[in-house]
Amino acid sequence: MKKILMVLTSVSEIADTGEKTGYNVAEAAHPWKVFKDSGHFVDFASIEGGQPPRDTVDPEDPIQVAFTQDETTRAGLYNTARVAVVDPGQYDAVYLVGGHGTMWDFPDHEGLQNLVASVYDKGGVVGAVCHGPAGLVNVELANGFRLVEGRRVAAFTNEEEVAVGKDKVIPFFLADRLEEQGATHVPAENFTENVVVDERLVTGQNPASAARVAKEMEKLLAEVIHQEKVDEHDEAAALRAEKDAEKAAKKASDEHHEH
Repeated sequence: MKKILMVLTSVSEIADTGEKTGYNVAEAAHPWKVFKDSGHFVDFASIEGGQPPRDTVDPEDPIQVAFTQDETTRAGLYNTARVAVVDPGQYDAVYLVGGHGTMWDFPDHEGLQNLVASVYDKGGVVGAVCHGPAGLVNVELANGFRLVEGRRVAAFTNEEEVAVGKDKVIPFFLADRLEEQGATHVPAENFTENVVVDERLVTGQNPASAARVAKEMEKLLAEVIHQEKVDEHDEAAALRAEKDAEKAAKKASDEHHEH
């Protein structure tokens, strides 16, 4: 079992349009189900802490409904931790949930940048979907490189922004910004599932990609778990060999004294 932190936006309105927004419920619910079904532990944090605003829930989607009705999840979402005070050392993976609001509060948030970099630097998995990759912008790793530099990524595309009529409102095009930071943006057809895995970074293009982002993150976490078991086994074997050698030496020494 691994601990995964889901990070949510605290922005409730799209710029000054008066249009309500928040985290995208599908992009939180589908990965939550994937992680939970595998026995992983999911925590929630948001930029400002407290109860984060959410986009509309689709009553026709049983997974979204289950997510909003689950007691533990409701308690976790009722009062999320502020990203800035979260201890990254507690988490094996961090997953950035999208929603248009992230375009305003994710990119320049130092606490979020530190969290993402810390988890990645210590061998953890980083996932983001749709507008969630806005939280990968400006993340610098311990080696001095940007996290997205030289990597293939997926994110909400310029065409999708135009299709949803947000191209004039957003502060920047996410795909363009990621490319400016040295990433290779890999787009697919509008609103189709598209997930890109590059080492321990997993990114998805839109809500349709959310569940698969979680599944790919899981595969990486399973590799980590497998490696830990191998290491434990090797350590135990080494310890056993050491004890056996000690016993053999003691036996030889006892026999020597008897003669």
